[in-house]
Amino acid sequence: MPHPSPPHPPGGAASRRWRLALPRGRRLELAVDGRPKVMGVVNVTPDSFSDGGRFLDPRRAVEHALELIEEGADLVDLGAESTRPGGGVYGGGAAEVPAALELERLMPVLEALRRHTDAPISVDTRKGEVAAAALAAGADLINDVGGLRDGGLVAAVARHRCPVVVMHSRGDLATMQRHIRFRDVAGEVAEELAAAARRARDGGIDEERLIFDPGIGFGKTPRQNLLLLCRLAPLHALGRPLLIGASRKSFIAHYSPSPPDRRLGGSLAAAAWAARRGAAIVRVHDVAETVQFFRLSQAIAEQDSAIHYTAPARRSRPADSAPPTGRR
Repeated sequence: MPHPSPPHPPGGAASRRWRLALPRGRRLELAVDGRPKVMGVVNVTPDSFSDGGRFLDPRRAVEHALELIEEGADLVDLGAESTRPGGGVYGGGAAEVPAALELERLMPVLEALRRHTDAPISVDTRKGEVAAAALAAGADLINDVGGLRDGGLVAAVARHRCPVVVMHSRGDLATMQRHIRFRDVAGEVAEELAAAARRARDGGIDEERLIFDPGIGFGKTPRQNLLLLCRLAPLHALGRPLLIGASRKSFIAHYSPSPPDRRLGGSLAAAAWAARRGAAIVRVHDVAETVQFFRLSQAIAEQDSAIHYTAPARRSRPADSAPPTGRR
C-alpha cells in the first residue's frame, strides 16, 4: 500500500529524491519527505542484543522476514553476525564470526526468501566473501557496518553495481566504545563518512550507490547519539540518502531503563526525530508499529496543513463541532 506524503518537507533537511539502481533492473526510490522507507531487521544469529537466537532456524527466519514485509517493511535486512559493540553496557561485545559460519547461517535464508519475494533484500555484513556470495544469490544491497574498510567487500559491491550502506564507526567491535572523543560529533562523523566515500570511489563504487549511516550506538555516548539525531545537517551536506538505525539500542535504556524488547516507545521517538531531520530509511525491529506511527503522523500532518493553510472565505465553526443548543 502506498504511503501518503506529508504536506511539506520535514524540518532540518531540504526535500530530495534518489533512484538507486538495484540488480536485475529494479530501482529503490528514496526521499527526504517525512516518511522514510522502513527496513525490517532479521537477525539470523544466536547472540544479537535484541532477539538473538529467535530466528536462527532458517524456516523461522524466512517466515519472520515475510511477516515484516506483510506488515509494511519496504525492504528487509538479513544479518548473520551480531555486531553488538564491546565496552560499557555491552560487556565484551559480540564474538567475531568466521565468514564460513556467517555464510552457513545466511545463505539458506537468503535463497529461500529470494524465491518468495521481490522486496529489496539487504545483507548486513563486513566481509567481502560474504558480500560476494550474497549478491550472487540475489541480495540487492549490502549494509556494511565496517565503513568500507574491507577491500573485498568494496570489490564485490563495485562488481555487482549495487547500493551499499556505509556506516560510521571507529575501531572494531571490541574497541569502538573507547573511541568516543568528538569535538563536534555530527561534523566529525560527516568528515569520516566523506573519507569512506573516497574509499568507495577509489575502489570503483559510483557515488550514486552510497547510503550513509551515522552509526547510532557504535562508538558514541548516549548524549552523542541524541546529538546526531538532532543534527543531521552535516551529513545531508554529503548529498546522499541517510539511514538511521536506533531501534531498541542501549542509549534508549540510558534515559528510560528497559530491556531491549521493552524499548518500542524510545525506538519510535528516535524514528520520529530521524524522519523530522530527513532520514530516507529507518532500520527497525518493530515494523508494524513503526509503519502505523508514520501513517498516522502523516495523516495528522496533512489535516493540520489543511486547517492552517486553507484560508476560509468566512469565519465559521469547525465542521465536526456541534451547533449551539442554547444557554448553558
